[in-house]
Amino acid sequence: MSIEENNKAIVGRWFTSFWGETCDLSIVDELAAPDMVLHYSLHEPRRGRDDIKAFMTDFREAFPDLSFWGAADLIAEGDYVVGRWEGGGTHTGPAFDDFLVGGLPAATGRRMRFTGTTVLRLKDGRIVEEIGLDDGVKALTQLGLIKTTA
Repeated sequence: MSIEENNKAIVGRWFTSFWGETCDLSIVDELAAPDMVLHYSLHEPRRGRDDIKAFMTDFREAFPDLSFWGAADLIAEGDYVVGRWEGGGTHTGPAFDDFLVGGLPAATGRRMRFTGTTVLRLKDGRIVEEIGLDDGVKALTQLGLIKTTA
């Protein structure tokens, strides 16, 4: 198996087990480098396994139906894998203040659905970096955290 095929298999497992319909946090210890960086436009960057697990725990408590899925085949070149995705969830859980532009009080019932593209860098079979470009404006508008003009 080529390095690209191996890296795509690792990222595929990560997307399914970490970002999928349910989250198995043990995947973080298995596939993430100890000092992995996770960075998306809606949130402060997260560094390290414990920080990444805490982020996902809080995110899924606030959005219990949170789920993301692939929108296209993964593309790999050397240590990099790129994936396009769709996803979202409904805020039915506790207050959530992790968004860079503000927070939500408990159980607003607001739903977000948005898309993005993520670039992951791997080293020695571990994910060292996940950088995502997402449609955060759309998600934050749906959640009522930013307003559109008339």
